[in-house]
Amino acid sequence: MWERLRDKRMADKIVTAEVAAGFIEDGMTIGLSGFTRAGDAKVVTLALAELAKKENKPFGVNVYTGASLGSDVDAVMAEAGIIMKRLPFQADPVMRKKINDGSLMFVDQHLSHTAELIREGVMAPIDYAVVEAVAITEDGMIIPSTSVGNSNIFVEYAKHVIIELNLAQSPELEGVHDIYTPARQGERGPIPLTTVDQRIGTVGIPVDIEKIKGIVITNQLDSPSTIAEPDEETAQIAAHLIEFLRLEVKQGRLPNSLAPLQSGIGSVANAVFNGFMESEFTDLTVFSEVLQDAVFDLLDAGKISFASGCSITLTADKMKQVMDNFSSYRDKLMLRPQEITNHPELIRRMGLISINTAIEADIYGNVNSTNVSGTKMMNGIGGSGDFARNARLGIFVTKSIAKGGKVSSIVPFASHVDHTEHDVDIIVTEQGLADLRGLAPRERALKIIDNCAHPLYRDQLRAYYAEALTRGGHTPHVLEKAFSWHVRYAQEGTMLEQEPALV
Repeated sequence: MWERLRDKRMADKIVTAEVAAGFIEDGMTIGLSGFTRAGDAKVVTLALAELAKKENKPFGVNVYTGASLGSDVDAVMAEAGIIMKRLPFQADPVMRKKINDGSLMFVDQHLSHTAELIREGVMAPIDYAVVEAVAITEDGMIIPSTSVGNSNIFVEYAKHVIIELNLAQSPELEGVHDIYTPARQGERGPIPLTTVDQRIGTVGIPVDIEKIKGIVITNQLDSPSTIAEPDEETAQIAAHLIEFLRLEVKQGRLPNSLAPLQSGIGSVANAVFNGFMESEFTDLTVFSEVLQDAVFDLLDAGKISFASGCSITLTADKMKQVMDNFSSYRDKLMLRPQEITNHPELIRRMGLISINTAIEADIYGNVNSTNVSGTKMMNGIGGSGDFARNARLGIFVTKSIAKGGKVSSIVPFASHVDHTEHDVDIIVTEQGLADLRGLAPRERALKIIDNCAHPLYRDQLRAYYAEALTRGGHTPHVLEKAFSWHVRYAQEGTMLEQEPALV
């Protein structure tokens, strides 16, 4: 422990999780470390939920994080009913149910915006920051673990700080972080980052020792990622995308090493990223939020030369392999705060290729990435909006059908729009790829239907579009039928107008 807690001034601040939880009072706002199940505060919040149950009196807190949490933290807090408001992203089914039944307020934010809103004092001030660390240096600097997320801004603006010093996390993580925090808007200069592997900040998070209320010693690894293995359909999506990038290189729009790559969280995006393994592309770089299994597979294969992210989120087997051999990755990785990994200035400057997942897209290129059937929150927009609007190539991937063909991912009109047609450059399904750059709405519609829709639904989409054309307009629609597919699914359990005949 003393190799990790090197600032001996803090020796008298060691407390149990239960004592630390007792510091947090009803109505407070807490900022928790953690980004996509990595580097999250793992024990104080669980102790807080238990304490609230024991006291059996009304208790609630606002919870700010980087993104989703592991260790069942979101589920336990949601079940205990102690969360009043949660932001900016979550991915827990228990919490999702509470959000959708209205018993828990959820603020779905662009991930680059949270720090700015805290800095400007727009949201409720943070009473306690609870952050995981692998070490506290001799001069009192917090060394984060497998994610940075919003930890730096939470520590800076919180009234008090609780540190979870996790002895299970690899000490080799010290040195891979690059903590840079911009000044207030209107007072800052350009962020001095021009290449993926450039270091511009400190190796840890500076903290005022007077703010540290307690240090809790923990010994628990991150929850493993739950992504699924690549399948035939995701391999087809990857093949379409690789062929498109190959053409971009041939036409001189991209170099042979492409441009820095970004991939969203989840099974489809990870599987598509994995498609680079069999391609001719090498010396690739990554400037992303989450570094998933595929990134480390590509590092091992020598395909990726450097990867910058906000968190390391891995399946159980991959986590063991990577963490047991972390010294071999240290000079190829960097972890940064999420307002840096997702910053529009840097995304635009470096000309990223951005690959994110859609729930559905419509025939004009509007993308829904958050709300199933327009109203039921899934996880949140995450960083996809930060990247799609500002990337060199804003790419969205999805399988063309879901629920065994009862749902089409290409619909007449997206039931909720997170990414307007103006921010979507490329849509890819296992059926094909639609390059929407420079196309008018009527051109986009035909390309999306012909290239991306599943054969089960193409005629239906063409019939809708043909009728829409009779109504005229720059973006033709039949308004009374625009959401009829979603209505039909809710009423009949399928978007198909009629079940296909069995052959």
